[in-house]
Amino acid sequence: MKSAMPYHGVPAPLLRKISKECFADLEFTDAMQWQSQVLGLWRGAHFREERYAALFLAGDKRAHFFQTPTAMKMYEEMIVTGAWWDYVDEIASHRVGPILKDYPATMRREMLSWSKSDSLWKRRTSILCQLGFKAETDLELLYACIEPSLSSKEFFLRKAIGWALRQYAWTNAAEVQRYCARERSRLSPLSRREALKNIGGS
Repeated sequence: MKSAMPYHGVPAPLLRKISKECFADLEFTDAMQWQSQVLGLWRGAHFREERYAALFLAGDKRAHFFQTPTAMKMYEEMIVTGAWWDYVDEIASHRVGPILKDYPATMRREMLSWSKSDSLWKRRTSILCQLGFKAETDLELLYACIEPSLSSKEFFLRKAIGWALRQYAWTNAAEVQRYCARERSRLSPLSRREALKNIGGS
């Protein structure tokens, strides 16, 4: 793991257990208080595990009703300042994705905007946010979010494109094959290889 922030070396299962115990008595009276607690931990972190704990707190079941588009400024800050795949992928698929599902009109506009961002991590989020949607995937949105990054040489964008397409291929392999054939000249070899990994074809 490439990281300027040091690790304690705490295994993930133990970290989740410790976080759950530490946060057990917290109360979230409103969304602002919840965001303040999450960001306080995130901004004050000196070790990477502390930021993982902030991600755990962000997904606390007691904050379910606060997972709305108003939480996106918080997640945006975490994505941009975290700036690495371990943070970003968790937020994209498990935080941003569910908000997109619940508030499609608002979030669709935001993801389209993010897909053109100067931040590669916001772009990656827009591509990966539908990872678990399966048949509910908004294919038009997925392709629109991929489009601005098709010519990018950034590894993390090329990988995200392939991953998102590969995930959708479990639902509709023929469509992913068709897309890859249509965009053959623009898809990077990495993206195409990842997209077709489990189905083959050209």
